Amino acid sequence: MQVVIIGAGIIGATLAYQLGSIGAQVTVIDAAGPASGATGRSFGWANASFYADEAHYRLRRESLHAYRCLAATSGVSDIRWTGCLCWEETGDAFDAQANALSALGYDLREIDRAAFAELEPNVSPPKRALMFNAEAAIEPVALTQTLLAQSNARLMFGCRVNGIVVENGAVRGVRVPGGTLPADRVIVASGTGSQAILADVGVHLPMLDRPGVILKTKPVAAILNHILVAPGQEFRQLPDGTILAPTAANHQRDDSDHVAERLDQSAEIAMERLRNLIPDTALEWASVSLAQRPVPQDGLPVIGACGPKGLFTSVMHSGITLAPLAAEILSKEVLDQSLTNSQVDLIAPYRPDRFQS
Repeated sequence: MQVVIIGAGIIGATLAYQLGSIGAQVTVIDAAGPASGATGRSFGWANASFYADEAHYRLRRESLHAYRCLAATSGVSDIRWTGCLCWEETGDAFDAQANALSALGYDLREIDRAAFAELEPNVSPPKRALMFNAEAAIEPVALTQTLLAQSNARLMFGCRVNGIVVENGAVRGVRVPGGTLPADRVIVASGTGSQAILADVGVHLPMLDRPGVILKTKPVAAILNHILVAPGQEFRQLPDGTILAPTAANHQRDDSDHVAERLDQSAEIAMERLRNLIPDTALEWASVSLAQRPVPQDGLPVIGACGPKGLFTSVMHSGITLAPLAAEILSKEVLDQSLTNSQVDLIAPYRPDRFQS
């Protein structure tokens, strides 16, 4: 079966890997290159501690398990189970967060100031924090490139898809410069670009404007061991010593539809927060990057068949957290394989038809 995936971010790469592993002949097309959009400007935190509702929590939790399966089968080294230390909330809100996650069965424990200082001696310790052991730091660019390489897919970069070819109610390929590339199945996984591609065949996918800005410091010695979520600031250290941090306070809940400051001003504000959190380390920012996060109108993932027969889509935030599970489920549907009852239940709230009138 010939499958074309439009989009070479983390979603497209995991789909290519899964489809290739179960026998599909895959072509991945991207107008720029691998991880060139939101994936390459992601904070890279896979978690289930931030969720919209109980169903969304279950989806995210199962995707953490899917990451462990992916690591085992692919042998990738770009998934690091660092865990997370979170003290974003204080007082009653801290207790409410801990109680809600405990009731859901999440792997967590509360630690005091002394225990925090032992785990992160270079960070100003809070009075108490939550430790989320099951969470992972993902290096999204490297992981995307590795999965594409292992997928054995044909890769077409710098190639813009100009439309989806439909005959007799079924997809037959995609229009690219020079002609039509034949396909039995087409998956639109191009993030914020998915809306326009799907609209061309009458599929409605409303998206929100959600710009995100990510800062990178100049590399420093290894000083951080976990993903860290402080009041108003998330941060983690990359393997090369760079500290990575969103510039928006409370990044996971950021619903801004525009960038309020120049990027350099945003970087300086975030750097002040980081210097207060890591007081004994000389930090300088090196780069700051802006990207539109692919957030559907209701804030929830969109995964599944849509429009003409043979057309599918997979668009979501956070794709970093959900990519492996979305790929497991959607790959089976693309190849007409049956889902388990658990998979049917997990994916039911996130079908594209919820937006079709």
